[in-house]
Amino acid sequence: MFCYTSGTTGDPKAVMISHGNLLSAANGALCVGGLQFYDTDVWISYLPLAHSLEKVLFCVALMDNVSIGYYSGDPLKLLDDMKVLRPTLFPSVPRLFNRIYDKITQGIKEKNPIEQALFNRAVRRKLHYLQNNGTYHHSIWDPLIFNKIRDIIGGRVRLMLTGSAPISGDVINFLKVCFCAPIHEGYGQTESAAASCLSSSLDPEAGHVGGPLSCLMVRLKDLPEMGYMSTDKNPRGEICFKGNSVFKGYFKNEEKTKEALDEEGWLHSGDVGLVNPNGSIKIIDRAKNIFKLSQ
Repeated sequence: MFCYTSGTTGDPKAVMISHGNLLSAANGALCVGGLQFYDTDVWISYLPLAHSLEKVLFCVALMDNVSIGYYSGDPLKLLDDMKVLRPTLFPSVPRLFNRIYDKITQGIKEKNPIEQALFNRAVRRKLHYLQNNGTYHHSIWDPLIFNKIRDIIGGRVRLMLTGSAPISGDVINFLKVCFCAPIHEGYGQTESAAASCLSSSLDPEAGHVGGPLSCLMVRLKDLPEMGYMSTDKNPRGEICFKGNSVFKGYFKNEEKTKEALDEEGWLHSGDVGLVNPNGSIKIIDRAKNIFKLSQ
């Protein structure tokens, strides 16, 4: 099948993705710690069905008998749709998560000083529990404050995913606390069937994209002209992937295919990554010095 690139570095290209690529990415995602789905789960689908990430999520849903509910078609009414559907799984993009964050924080600013102080204390206490115990629920603060906030997205969401653009670690942690659920941060591109790295809900730290999926190998290419080397204290360089989810090439575009895939089959992402001490990857720059706007 063909999936088109977003065109951030030039004209959109037709990426040739096989069914095996999609299934490898889906299976790799299911191997990530804390990412489990059940036949009682409900997933809301609102991303374009032509999007490579949506295709992978669709495969995951079918593999684990997850129910799929489609939004009404109006993005401005998505939160209303979620209140009706009451999904348990919520994959989204940073732009929407940032809007939800703004909606919550603006609502708190409109409260009286006592309510604001109570909310801020609740956030601090839950953040402490999250970072020290990996606990997303609190027997006091959830019934008192956060269950009402959870109702914004239906009241039942137990797992969220985000990707396609950077998102602040502070926003991630705030939403984890408010919605009493983990947020998996992912990274990938159309050429790797949308999913290459995914964080674990067992890791309380935010601001990174976890490690590579089990279907992929990863290596860093030195970029001495930019000062990024794999021999740095925290290894840095252009992220390259190789594995079963890597695409077959660009349709009728051999020149661009050779630019993306080297002779050994490594996909050069064009993104610069840093490897944290725990093995997780943080995206820090563009090898091609082209910045991608938030989705």
